[in-house]
Amino acid sequence: MTESAEPRARRTHILADLTPLRTSPDYRRLWFGNTVSWIGQGMTALAVSLQVYDITGSAFSVGLIGFCSLVPLVVFGLYGGAVADTVDRRKLGLFSAAGSFGLSLVLVAATVVGIEQVGLLYAIVALQAVCFALNAPARSSMIARLLPAEQLPAANALTTMTSTTGTLVGPMLGGLIVGWWGYRAAYTVDAVCFTASLYAMWRMPSMLPDRKDGDAGKRASVLDGLRFLGTRPNLRMTFFTDLCAMVLAHPRALFPAVAVLWYGGDARTTGLLVAAPALGALLGGVFSGWLGRIRRHGLAILLAVGSWGTAIAVFGLTRNLWLGLLFLALAGCADTVSMVFRNTMLQAAVPDELRGRLQGVFIVVVAGGPRLGDFLAGSVADLASPAVAITGGGILCVTAVTLLALKWRAFARYDARDPQP
Repeated sequence: MTESAEPRARRTHILADLTPLRTSPDYRRLWFGNTVSWIGQGMTALAVSLQVYDITGSAFSVGLIGFCSLVPLVVFGLYGGAVADTVDRRKLGLFSAAGSFGLSLVLVAATVVGIEQVGLLYAIVALQAVCFALNAPARSSMIARLLPAEQLPAANALTTMTSTTGTLVGPMLGGLIVGWWGYRAAYTVDAVCFTASLYAMWRMPSMLPDRKDGDAGKRASVLDGLRFLGTRPNLRMTFFTDLCAMVLAHPRALFPAVAVLWYGGDARTTGLLVAAPALGALLGGVFSGWLGRIRRHGLAILLAVGSWGTAIAVFGLTRNLWLGLLFLALAGCADTVSMVFRNTMLQAAVPDELRGRLQGVFIVVVAGGPRLGDFLAGSVADLASPAVAITGGGILCVTAVTLLALKWRAFARYDARDPQP
């Protein structure tokens, strides 16, 4: 290796591995379409929140938006996974993306006509969540068919970059567009963004689930997926560890209070606290090249979730804003590592005919866990203090993950070269 090539190789090992984008045109289109549509969805999410507040002047009414999306995600998450294990996943992804595109057009039409009804906005948010609950299991199940197993960690790291980019860039662009040109412009840009996802799904090959001959044509059962999960301890642990982090050590609901009480700040300070974990998660994806060399995925998940809990606990002890932001960013980075390996295990260790249903369970956990964490953190903060809720939650997270690791010791020995669910 030449002297100039050696630094390039080191950078390749540190920065995100782009091999999946280079080797698979279908995955490249899927990733690009998903990235663009995530940014559009982030714009619309902020625009809807602003419009609801403009109409009602009520923070409670804005809070109901989250409830309107949570219920369909939980209810249809499991159902969407079963559908993805029954029908052509390409068609399911295409139709659900078309549904999201159509709902964006409804928002555009409502602003053109001048309809300002909160009920309509709530209904569109709920239907968008239904489309997402149907689309996500189909899309996630496709990845393991498009790429070899050794490229799955790199692909999942790229996927985390997609979601965090949408979380960071989408609301920022949405706020600017609404401020300059109004809600109609934001919704129109979102509709245009969805065409990238539609094009990606349109170009996908047929992706029927790889089911046994006797099961071909039969509707996949949600209960069969849950029974499979109940007999696979390594897969169960991927969900248990995530719940430890999201339920026990998720301080998001306390950021407004922390911004004022600890840092003497305002809404801008709250925005920094919200953005810090997302920025850390994005950096974790950018510098994820080394993840592909890790074989002990279970051990990596345990260490990552333990690092999340530790970072949150230390954040609860800080009273310096920049130090607090640093530990929140470290927590976000640890969450990226955990998510990469949890997704990889679900794709590599699950038979293709069950991948959709397990991805449906994943959606329910990802959607419901943080909401339960918000409730728990808020309740403990009211009964004791934000510091007790945050630091105590971080310590409980580390303790719970340690106890789980001791009870299911085989999880730490999980080897990607021989994926055992």
